[in-house]
Amino acid sequence: MSITDEKSGGSTVVDRRVYTATEISQILGIGMTNTYQLIKEGHIRTVRIGTAIRISKKSFDDWLDSLEIEGSVNSAF
Repeated sequence: MSITDEKSGGSTVVDRRVYTATEISQILGIGMTNTYQLIKEGHIRTVRIGTAIRISKKSFDDWLDSLEIEGSVNSAF
């Protein structure tokens, strides 16, 4: 299953260089509360572009790759 962005002509989210918090929530299959908690605790680094919060693909991928197979994902929430 591919998550798409209608505004970008249907390109997949994984093709983009930055994500929104909503997209991260969809990619991880978690709620927005948990997504914002990860951001607040510094697990997922963000940048501000104007008033918008964005997460770089590299930053997100690095964080996700750093998690252990078992245990660490649960402790991040």
